[in-house]
This record gives sequence, structure tokens and C-alpha cells, in this order.
Amino acid sequence: MRILGIDPGLRTTGFGVIEAEGSRLHYVASGTIKTDAAAIGELPARLKIIFDGVREVTARYRPDCASMEIVFVNVNPQSTLLLGQARGAALAALVSNDLAVSEYTALQMKKAVVGHGQARKEQVQAMVARLLALPGEPGKDAADALGLAICHAHAGASFAAISRTTTLARRVHAQYRKGRSY
Repeated sequence: MRILGIDPGLRTTGFGVIEAEGSRLHYVASGTIKTDAAAIGELPARLKIIFDGVREVTARYRPDCASMEIVFVNVNPQSTLLLGQARGAALAALVSNDLAVSEYTALQMKKAVVGHGQARKEQVQAMVARLLALPGEPGKDAADALGLAICHAHAGASFAAISRTTTLARRVHAQYRKGRSY
């Protein structure tokens, strides 16, 4: 199974492609999509670069599925909204190519790759290089994307098996701020 990991960002979106054969993982490619060509205030142009870049990566490497980082809420709500739009552009590019997309938090990815959720970027880079037997460490954004692909390779089969055996019911007893349930 070929897995594409996407670490969304408005300035730099990381991507990483791996192949999983049982428990064995093989590096295919990784890199970044940079939106520096567009001016900082040109949000639509930056989103188009992300969309086109993710579509190009999917066309070139032909993944079977994709995994993407879930956006967390920053202290600055404007930054969160901008990151969400970048994530939306990448997500739209993935689903326009009929890819199944799984989503993981940064904490889940770090636990899967490093072993604990408070790992620093440098630790993720080192473990990704070790797990994929790379000659050097990938860049931070590419390492996060590869980490998301590794996380999906480890957890995706388990989640798929659980979803096949049981239907997951919406939990109504745990509501968040009167009305939003999960």
C-alpha cells in the first residue's frame, strides 16, 4: 500500500510518500510545496499553489490513500483560520483524486513515530530517518508528512478493522459547551 502524508501549512506544505508491506516501511519520496511565489497578502494564489502542488504529487506518485494532520486551535484565531484554509485546499486536492483521507493529530503522529506526544521536531526528524533507513534527516515539514504516513501505516489497519466489525455510534452523553457533541 502506498501512503501519502500531508503536513498542511500556508507557507510550506510538507508531503511524504511511503510504501507499507505488512510491517515493513519503504521510503518513496518527500518534499515541500512552497507558496513563496505568491505575495503574502495573496491568499487565493497561495491556496491555488497548494491545491495544484498536492494534485501534482498525487499524479506523480499514485498513492492508494492519504493521511493529513488535523489543525489545532492556536492562540491566534487568525492563524488558525489561515491554516484551516491551507488544509482545506490540500484536502480538496486529495479528494478530487478519489483518495481516502485519514486524519491524525500531531500528538497521535508523534506517539506513533517517537513514542510520546511531546516530541520535538528534531526528534521526529531523527526517528523518521531511522524508521525509513534514510541516509540523512528530512526537512521538518517533510518529516512531519512522512510521520503522518507512518502513523497511518501503523494505525490505519487497526482502525479499518474496528470500523468493519462495529458501527460507531455518536456519543450524546459527553457534550461540549451545551450542544456540540462528539
